[in-house]
Parts: sequence; C-alpha cells; structure tokens
Amino acid sequence: MADVYELSQETFDRLHAEHGDLTTRGRIEIAKKIEVAREMGDLSENGDYHAAKEEQGKMEGRINHLTALIENAKIVEVDTSGEPTVQAGCVVSIRYAGDDEVERYLLGSIEERRDGLTVISPGSPLGKALTAAAVNDTVTFEAPAGPLDVTVVNIEY
Repeated sequence: MADVYELSQETFDRLHAEHGDLTTRGRIEIAKKIEVAREMGDLSENGDYHAAKEEQGKMEGRINHLTALIENAKIVEVDTSGEPTVQAGCVVSIRYAGDDEVERYLLGSIEERRDGLTVISPGSPLGKALTAAAVNDTVTFEAPAGPLDVTVVNIEY
C-alpha cells in the first residue's frame, strides 16, 4: 500500500501545476537540448549531451515523485473550531525541557515547506507526539538519544 501524503489544497494545486509544466514544457525543452547536443557529433565525448541526459533523468525523477504525491494525496484542512490543537498544516512553537529557546516548526509534508521553518512530518516521533496537543501541553517523544519532553508554546494556523 502506498504512503498517504497529507497536503493542503494550496500545496496540492502547486504540485499539480508543476507536474503539468514538467510533463509538457519541461519534456519538450529537454528533448530540444538533447537534439541540439546530438547534432554536435560524437556522443561519447559530448559534454552537452551528457548534461542534457542527466537533466532529463533528474526531471523524470521529479515527475515520478510528483505523480506519487498527487495520486496518494489526502487534502487536509486545518480545523480551527474549538481549542487550538497541533495538526497537519499548522506552525507549532515548542520548548524542549531544560531549554529556554522556543523553536518553530511546520507540521506537514516537506512539500509544504515555507521560508524560515523546519518541517516535521506528522509520522515522525515528534510529529506523532505533538499531534492533538494544545498550548501548554507537555509531550514526550522517543529521540535517538532517549526520551525528550517538549512543551507546546504556541499554535498558528
């Protein structure tokens, strides 16, 4: 069974548009680059040809990744009714036990990333522990070095 990717509608639409662009304009442009490079002669020593083929491989990898994301996407809407709780799509500020510094994270898919925010997957140990927590709740999660406690300081939708 394929992984389910929780995405906001905005991110889903952006990824869908990127997929459409890469499968049309992107493939056409790469094909032209390869054709021009082939016309230069001997392919074994043709740097432009090899660079275009490498670019094509990377683009096809991105297309395959986007296809999987789109086909297995679950659109999530942040529930803003009631008491604020940590859920996919929100920005959560936390403080680790024994530390005064507050850290801000976006809980969601890496494709949801925003400038200045580290993304935490809802399926990660910290993401699972934070899900459904409210402001001032302290949760424990299993880190590689052992259990850690974090307190939810703020939740932004």
